Amino acid sequence: MTSQSQGIQQLLLAKKWAAEKVSEALKGKNRRLKQAKEEAQAEIEQYRLQREKEFKAKEDSALGSHSSCSTEVEKETQEKMTILQTYFRQNRDEILDNLLAFVCDIWPEIHENYRING
Repeated sequence: MTSQSQGIQQLLLAKKWAAEKVSEALKGKNRRLKQAKEEAQAEIEQYRLQREKEFKAKEDSALGSHSSCSTEVEKETQEKMTILQTYFRQNRDEILDNLLAFVCDIWPEIHENYRING
């Protein structure tokens, strides 16, 4: 009977040892999965930063040409405004005189299409 109880004790110890080994293996597996996940996150972040940097470079090159176009348009607009203001100053008095003459000088005449029925 003692040999049976020794056998049972050995089986229980073996079972306990196997359970500990399985537990350690699961812990190791979970640790490796966590580490792999962290490495993947770091790699993803690095890739995202790289792509973002490339995007910014392309955006800057595209907007750089866009900003030069806008400054060119602004310059042309200022030149045209200067020309128009010059024309305005040169012709203002003559235009006002003509306008006042049309409004104030009235010549009463019978229109050529007017018919007197009678």
